[in-house]
Amino acid sequence: MAEERITETSAPKGNTHTHTTVITDEPRSGGAFKWIALLALIIVGIGAVLVFSQLGDAETAKDSAVADAAARVGEAAGQVGDAAEQAVDEVSK
Repeated sequence: MAEERITETSAPKGNTHTHTTVITDEPRSGGAFKWIALLALIIVGIGAVLVFSQLGDAETAKDSAVADAAARVGEAAGQVGDAAEQAVDEVSK
């Protein structure tokens, strides 16, 4: 609820000044702070998404490197097995 108070002041020379004061019982909203806080929260959220996406890319690269190394080890083991078979065949002759 709002209350309006009007104050009228008269100077000795006859000049009159009127001042109106509006008083409300409702708290002020502090809207600027809310917008700044919301903007800061959005900026932090975007930063977090960027950081986590780059960490995910690094994890993918690491997994790819491990898989490539495992494939090369598998190929080398196959070559060792083939060489062993050839050695057994030559010894058996």
